[in-house]
Amino acid sequence: MASPASADTTGKAAAKGDKSLASVLLADKGKFDHNSKDFDVLRSAVLAVLKEKPKSPVGVLTKGDTALTAFLPNDHAFRVLVKDITKAHKLPSEKAAFKAVAGLGIDTVETVLLYHVVPGATLSSKAALKSDDAVLKTAQGGTVKLNVSLRYPKVGFHLIDADKSDKNARVIGVDVNKGNKQIGHVVDRVLRPVDLP
Repeated sequence: MASPASADTTGKAAAKGDKSLASVLLADKGKFDHNSKDFDVLRSAVLAVLKEKPKSPVGVLTKGDTALTAFLPNDHAFRVLVKDITKAHKLPSEKAAFKAVAGLGIDTVETVLLYHVVPGATLSSKAALKSDDAVLKTAQGGTVKLNVSLRYPKVGFHLIDADKSDKNARVIGVDVNKGNKQIGHVVDRVLRPVDLP
């Protein structure tokens, strides 16, 4: 994946602030690999939804002129999700994780993706620091709560989702696509819009 603050080669998109998060996700053209820190499963899930449902609200990720904040689960996050919901003893491969997620049905995948998008606001890490306990309304219609923990010398961000029985997502990378109307933050868990076993 491109570095979080990188501009496109023309510089025009970044200068206007209209570079979409989808273009960042698509910059890494790699297939499923062994790099758990990139976004192969997320990219594949977004593309699968848009292929089946071209008018899906997930398409907002391609509209760089529309302000939003997205929480971006890396490949490891999806592997952990699949391990949890299948009660497996070990993490699946990225390819197996995507297959399992896709097997939930395109509507479920769409719902989960939209639960990671907060429309209408570009919430940078600097703004998030001042937003402890903020309740963020997602494009899916649910909410996630932002929890800021200050443990000197580090600041931690956690997202409390609708699933009360799972471990909350931790923000492990900030300000992806900085300087644009669409900004993302990398999370180590997939946010769950419903309570899963």
